[in-house]
Amino acid sequence: MADEQKLTGRNAQRSSERRVVLLPARLTWKDASGAVRFISVTTRDVSDAGAFVECEAGAAIPLFRLVHLQIERSTRMTEALPLRLREGRVLSAVWRVAPCRRSTGTPSGYALRFLVEPQMPAAQSSPLLEAIAV
Repeated sequence: MADEQKLTGRNAQRSSERRVVLLPARLTWKDASGAVRFISVTTRDVSDAGAFVECEAGAAIPLFRLVHLQIERSTRMTEALPLRLREGRVLSAVWRVAPCRRSTGTPSGYALRFLVEPQMPAAQSSPLLEAIAV
């Protein structure tokens, strides 16, 4: 079940609204040797442009590493999620690494920036896109 509420403060400066959404998810990436790695995480907040995920343990992911974020299938249809997260895996970059936990020595979480174009509101759609759609 999602715990949703709007965050305040810096929201006025953000390009998209950030919402508190606590859902199980998975990150997958390739390490420096090319091996596929994965870790179970929990989303803390999401927006159309990115997400912050918390993790309990696992290998540390380097800053700017490309990862795929995928919400667990059983909770994917939560209304608070951006459409792209409901559809499946989203290519993202590790944008910020949270401080390491003393108990594990690994980061407590990661800020991810989605590497997809933000969805434009319908009122701002381009004439070219409208012409193609016709």
